[in-house]
Amino acid sequence: MLRTYALSSGRLIETSLESAQVFVYSMLTDEEKQYLINTMGLDEHTLHSSLDPDELGRLEFEVNHSAAIVKRPRRFSAKDNFLLKTSSIGLFLFSDKLILVTQDDIIFEGRIFNKMFCLMDAFLKVIFHSIWHFEDHLMAIHRMSEELETEINRAMTNKDLLYMFNLEKSLVYYLNAIASNGKVIERIRLNAGKMGIVGDAAEFLEDVTIENGQCYEQANTYSQVLASLMDARASIINNNLNIRMKTLTIISLAIMLPTFIVSLFSMNVPLPIPQHEAIWPFWFVSGLSALAVAVVIGLSRFRRW
Repeated sequence: MLRTYALSSGRLIETSLESAQVFVYSMLTDEEKQYLINTMGLDEHTLHSSLDPDELGRLEFEVNHSAAIVKRPRRFSAKDNFLLKTSSIGLFLFSDKLILVTQDDIIFEGRIFNKMFCLMDAFLKVIFHSIWHFEDHLMAIHRMSEELETEINRAMTNKDLLYMFNLEKSLVYYLNAIASNGKVIERIRLNAGKMGIVGDAAEFLEDVTIENGQCYEQANTYSQVLASLMDARASIINNNLNIRMKTLTIISLAIMLPTFIVSLFSMNVPLPIPQHEAIWPFWFVSGLSALAVAVVIGLSRFRRW
């Protein structure tokens, strides 16, 4: 699907194909791929990398354009069970147009996409929007982890632990993606003169660099905290299991001793106590069983089992 935009009053507005400056391709068809490769001169490998969610970010310079692969988070889906994924977006900057290739559509709305007066501004704003999108997802991960922690403390289940593990796994993917974006931004800084980044665009590039570094630090902090929580949960689970096993062992001992005593006095053999016309042997056996239980409980508390 193709959406076309043009710069007007510092913003991108949707326009016709004839007057378009920014071309956004999402969910590419085979015909569109062949058009971009054969007519627009895009490198086939770079174009396919734009659609590969596992591709690392990079910046390349072709004969008549610059090509960048940038990572961005994908939209959250409930069927993913708290596993957040990343996708790639390809930015192909020509002197008179900007081509974006992505799996998800890009909406040029909000405060981020203001003050765009040239294609380089739009190029940098798209990269900045990817960073902002990561930060927004990190805040969502933080809220979800707190909710899962509360649910685990209330009633621990395997499903909640799996969700927590998926969040930790998502943060690892996000860290790799944000670090990959950082390398692309650094390469853009090193080639700022070659790409014609001067004035306000150069200052904004510095802001993008700082913002991406802060995003990486935030993701790293959340990842370390969540990993520590998972380790703590594992220790708590093992400790609770040991406590339950110890309690069950004490209960088993308390049940086994009375059973042994009652079984001993109920054997079909002569016993050294009266067995006919006397009630006290019954109470004697019952009291002996109760005493055995009391001894087990007393020893468990005295020895702090």
